[in-house]
Amino acid sequence: MEYDNTNRGAIFKNDKKSTDKHPDMNGSINIEGKEYWISAWTNQSKAGARYLSLSVTAKEEQARPAQAPAVEFDDDLPF
Repeated sequence: MEYDNTNRGAIFKNDKKSTDKHPDMNGSINIEGKEYWISAWTNQSKAGARYLSLSVTAKEEQARPAQAPAVEFDDDLPF
């Protein structure tokens, strides 16, 4: 029987973090059969409670190359 990874994920310490904007942890998660990248930052509330702030990005969105805007050429140029 194959392991079902649906609705499961894991995050790991980000050993490549070089600035405060980089996540403290990152990994991947599967939600209803769709794969996502997940990033987490450790934070502290004004009351002093520690918590994780999360960001999720679809893997397919990140893999798509950016499309260049369509450019129309004017064929009436004199050269």
